[in-house]
Amino acid sequence: MLNTYIKECLYFTANRLSRVITKMAEDEFAASGLSPTYAYLLMAVYEKEGISQKELGEILHLQPSTVTRLVEKLAVKGLVYNRVEGRMSLIYTTDKGKALEKVIHECWMNLRSRYGAILGHAEGDELSLRLYEVSDQLENKD
Repeated sequence: MLNTYIKECLYFTANRLSRVITKMAEDEFAASGLSPTYAYLLMAVYEKEGISQKELGEILHLQPSTVTRLVEKLAVKGLVYNRVEGRMSLIYTTDKGKALEKVIHECWMNLRSRYGAILGHAEGDELSLRLYEVSDQLENKD
């Protein structure tokens, strides 16, 4: 009976998936010297230099305090810097941060290839999009 509850529980299943995919991501992003979260934050800055911390939070679905902490740690590593304009803090990559762009992109591609080889590439992409949509539904229920 417990096994049925576990298999039918979105909470348990989502957490199990999170643990499995986190391990894969950590393995793949190790080549960059960064955790996947830091790498994804940098990828967002690569896409839009001068991005605000608020936009980063919206893109990465993180709380403002978490974004601030991540940016501060990346700044200590010399990978990003922020410039305050009025009430906004805008984030830019340093030359050292820009130098990681290729390796971070390769790590991301390796991760996608790794789970795509198991799930099928189209199925992996479809599952990712569906999980994103479901997360939006559950998050915006109010």
